[in-house]
Amino acid sequence: MAKTNESLAFKTEVQQLLHILAHSLYTEREIFLRELISNASDSLHRMQFEMLTNRDVVDPDVELGIQLNFDKEAGTLTISDTGIGMTREELIENLGTIAHSGALAFLQHLGEGEKPADIIGQFGVGFYSVFMVAAEVRVTTRSYHPESQAWTWTSAGKNSYTLAPAGKLTRGTEIEIQLNTEAEEFASTWRLEQIIRKHSNYISFPIQVGEKIINQQNALWRTPRNKIEEEEYNEFYRQLSLDPQAPLLHLHLVTDVPVYIRSILYVPGHLNEDRFRLGTKEGLRLYSKKILIQEENRELLPEYLRFVEGVVDSEDLPLNISRETVQSNRIMRQIQRSLTSKVLGSLQELATEDPDKYQKFWEEFGPFIKQGIAANPFSHDDLLPLIRFRSSRSDGELISFADYVARMTEAQPAIYYIIGENLDSVAHSPHLDYFKGHELEVLYLVDPLDGLMMQSLREYEEHPFQNVDDANLELPATAEADEDTEEEVAPDDFGALLVQFKQVLDERVVDVRASKVLRGSPCRLVSAESGPERDLERVRRLLEQDFEIPPRILEINQHHPLIHNLAQLLKAGSGTGTVEIAIEQLFANQLLMEGLHPHPAEMVPRIEQLLAAATEEK
Repeated sequence: MAKTNESLAFKTEVQQLLHILAHSLYTEREIFLRELISNASDSLHRMQFEMLTNRDVVDPDVELGIQLNFDKEAGTLTISDTGIGMTREELIENLGTIAHSGALAFLQHLGEGEKPADIIGQFGVGFYSVFMVAAEVRVTTRSYHPESQAWTWTSAGKNSYTLAPAGKLTRGTEIEIQLNTEAEEFASTWRLEQIIRKHSNYISFPIQVGEKIINQQNALWRTPRNKIEEEEYNEFYRQLSLDPQAPLLHLHLVTDVPVYIRSILYVPGHLNEDRFRLGTKEGLRLYSKKILIQEENRELLPEYLRFVEGVVDSEDLPLNISRETVQSNRIMRQIQRSLTSKVLGSLQELATEDPDKYQKFWEEFGPFIKQGIAANPFSHDDLLPLIRFRSSRSDGELISFADYVARMTEAQPAIYYIIGENLDSVAHSPHLDYFKGHELEVLYLVDPLDGLMMQSLREYEEHPFQNVDDANLELPATAEADEDTEEEVAPDDFGALLVQFKQVLDERVVDVRASKVLRGSPCRLVSAESGPERDLERVRRLLEQDFEIPPRILEINQHHPLIHNLAQLLKAGSGTGTVEIAIEQLFANQLLMEGLHPHPAEMVPRIEQLLAAATEEK
């Protein structure tokens, strides 16, 4: 015989929990619907599994699904499913109690400042999120067992709840919510559809609002790859990113060990400028069993791959995806390793099989890869094959480190590079005189990030990197210098000219000396010391308002006609003023070529003086 109505008390921890959920100022109240739909989906899955071996159930032919209805005037929202249902004992167990440790743990995490949306599903308290929007909740359910009795569970989120027999004849669970005055927005077709599409769009069972099925149901990432057309991938990308252009690349990852992953990732066809700014909203959509857990998870890929769009679904994930837990979660680390390996492997494959397409990728996203190397000085071997540069011998084409090494001469001791403002300035740099004369290739580094990156690189395939402005530049021992057609300045005259250079430039240079490598240029500036600080000078100049150019060594080409002329003017004693002006301008020219001149406009009066001297009638 069925029992009559009875009132039962919640445990103390549950009372405290309900009070927090009901009275906290909570901006993400829509989460309650995600939780209730998730519970309904679990119930439907259990029913589906049961009926594989047992047809002796209530309503064996009823369609499995979830129904939402609302009454705006009455202020009610009803969510019902045709799932496995609950007995009286299961109602008490599932809704009347929460494990002591679970409730306390939930409250502790709230006290530590974690977002309820991130942790609400972990401790068995998902159903209770309904009290964020409910003045009262009535749950009527009937178990799938043929002899089962229907029951109604009712609570206003206070200290107790009631249980009473119900006249429900169909299988499943119906939750009727009396919305509180601050939650009237949820009695709206538009609002319900918006929440369903956001959080529960890929639930396997139909979710109806009124007569309309809202959810898509089929999750593309769980569809076998051989059944998906290219346009389906592109359309899904457009839905995710709102980008009308097709992606450059899509990756479909399916793994079951060591962790269950179903994922589709995209490399966009172009750079969204906001993506290059650290701190902007970004990340992958994270699902657990096709239920959206996080819209922007930034832990699934390393920072330097933040331009990647896509979704990741794993049934192995705990539902607590708070930042602190993610960083120490073994499963999340395994997922990140798998995704990162897949992305980098696919990019390497693209570089090999479609260089033109990869060049487009590099032009858009190369700085991200450089950032990855700069940020990981001890772990970047998997990124080096992706790096591309232009060089003194590449005719404007991009080359890899492997391409460069393949063209090295046997006697070449290092991989040479030059850092500058732009391709035009480095191509005309006096540092390249020797290298052009001996057909030695030099990599052009003209991105501000290149200096940061080179700090993390010491060698490639046992070949060290060397900046061509290094004062102790190591050159191939077998390379013989070309004979200069111009005669050297007489030693005494050249010595006097060096003294004049030192007097004029004073503390702005460490030394002035004869050059062993210059051929077509009158002089060059070389770094007094090797090391990472030199490669960072351009970055520091961009970032530091009070940046001062460190003193350099000025090397003079004693074969150059201009140096001959200055030596003769100085020897004659009649053009000392012109010599000093010319020395200042030569020094300024080198700063300009190096991209380090702080005030280029200051050169104009000096250039005009030199022009006046050059055009003066003799």
